[in-house]
Amino acid sequence: MSSNGETFEARYQRDPDPWDFKLSRYERRRYAATLATLGRARYRHAFEPGCSIGEFTAMLAPQCDRVLATDISLTAARRAVVRCAEFPGVEINCADIRDEVPAGPFDLVVFSEIGYYFDAATLRGIAHQLAATLGAGGEFIAVHWLGHSADHALHGDEVHNLLRLHLPLDWAGGARYEGFRIDQWRRRERS
Repeated sequence: MSSNGETFEARYQRDPDPWDFKLSRYERRRYAATLATLGRARYRHAFEPGCSIGEFTAMLAPQCDRVLATDISLTAARRAVVRCAEFPGVEINCADIRDEVPAGPFDLVVFSEIGYYFDAATLRGIAHQLAATLGAGGEFIAVHWLGHSADHALHGDEVHNLLRLHLPLDWAGGARYEGFRIDQWRRRERS
């Protein structure tokens, strides 16, 4: 990861919303498009790594019985806890996905805006671990910005291309939007 936990923690200590997740037009469009991509109306258990301050987590929560969300920054995770306090099924932890991927099973994983912080080998390993947490019929949704940043190890397109090549799931479709892309995969139902 080109940015470590201390780097993110410092950002959140300097600015409570360093990427303007609450108010930016880009983020609102990305949230709406991500929710529209969901393949079903209700999920039993979702996982959202890199939840930041919990803006998308709060939008996802009404569609899930339970949501586990994590962020590498303790400050961000604490803000997400406050943001999602009204949702009893939401659990938020400070965790680094490189160290541990929760066991699941999940029927939804939302992998948004974090894949480009990993090098290709690390991303492949994390993707395989996340795919293994999905139960039969589970969905994996990836959403990434398509701009360039000095702290990104990969471009958003590279993230999605690597996922498409290496996720042991069935690709279910994708779309490009102004500034970002979304791709979706599913684990086959057991026969």
